[in-house]
Amino acid sequence: MTVKVLLATTVRWPSAARLAGAFAAVGCTVEALLPAGHPAAKSCYLSRVHLYRPMAGPVSFLEGVGQSQTDFVVALDDRATALLLRAQKRATADVAALICRSLGNTNHYAQLMSRNGFIAAARQANIRTPLTHAILSETDLEHALDEIGLPAVLKADGTWGGDGVMVVHDRNEAFNTWRKLSSAPSLLRSAVRAIRRSDAHFLQAALGAKAPAISMQQFIPGKPATTSFACWQGKILAANHLETLAAQEENGPASVLRRIEDNAMDEAAARLAARFELSGLHGLDYIRDAEGRAHLIEINPRSPQTSYLSFGAGHDLVSALVARIDGQARAPRPPIACDTVALFPQEWMRDPLSPYLTGTFHDVPWDDPAMIRAWMQSQQGRPALEKWRAFMANSPQGAQLTAQS
Repeated sequence: MTVKVLLATTVRWPSAARLAGAFAAVGCTVEALLPAGHPAAKSCYLSRVHLYRPMAGPVSFLEGVGQSQTDFVVALDDRATALLLRAQKRATADVAALICRSLGNTNHYAQLMSRNGFIAAARQANIRTPLTHAILSETDLEHALDEIGLPAVLKADGTWGGDGVMVVHDRNEAFNTWRKLSSAPSLLRSAVRAIRRSDAHFLQAALGAKAPAISMQQFIPGKPATTSFACWQGKILAANHLETLAAQEENGPASVLRRIEDNAMDEAAARLAARFELSGLHGLDYIRDAEGRAHLIEINPRSPQTSYLSFGAGHDLVSALVARIDGQARAPRPPIACDTVALFPQEWMRDPLSPYLTGTFHDVPWDDPAMIRAWMQSQQGRPALEKWRAFMANSPQGAQLTAQS
């Protein structure tokens, strides 16, 4: 029988459509749980879309999983993983088992999703990591600064994509940043952010008024790198390691990545998958120092945006995962044209004239034109749209799509 996959996300990243296309390419039926206005809702690779409602998160997830009658759920952002875990506590036995099957042993996720707790587990597994401490008070901060030194990195749990991560360079800045990150958001500030970003999650966070856990991590000079991997019950099925060549902003998401080989990163993924008994798609973030040594800084407990990429045998996460779900052998999908990838829409937003857009694999989903049109419509009135038009004007595929819009 055909494997049915449900993609679940609370954010409007267009990469959801890319992952839908990857699962469809290996014979899956793909449905998605998406917030209103998500451009991926128009993707030709989705057979059905379920509505995610931010103010009723766990209920939305229970309804989406139940209505889809899916074989497997893939979370595409950290909040989606957290909501799956909350939904599991309310679910019927069958749905609770499905969530566990999709994520792995959910009993481990409390430590997995704590930045300090995860690094502590990684250090116990003899993985190279920066010194990291939980910061519960100003006294903790004083002691951490004495041991870790400056510069250092302050991180708030429950954040991703560069949000909630600040590099501090002196003690005064460290204390001011800790006070800011550790304070529950005000209702007024959250309401303004909810309106400006068209995202009700900010209002929901303020109503909950819960201050996040904060950790301090040793600053490691070097270049960011990442691992995306597929696993099943603690066993690695396939993995890709990528180093960042360009990013939209400091501490922000990568916009250009290049595949690399790294034995230490292979071993780290295997140890952590086993330690947390993971299943599904996950990611690891690193800093590689001047000697090329990888320092693990955090985990992405959900599918990274690069999970859909195929680099051939042993490096096609989607094919390997689906083969394990239904027990049917699958050949890896054809590898992409090169090892360097310019991500859509990050790289052209950074620089619409970037040489990476034409000299590498640019992952614009040209095979999913309705999704691109929906994404363009979602950008009406925003500076990003003008950058996109400038890029499209210099692209034969883009010019054709624009003419059809």
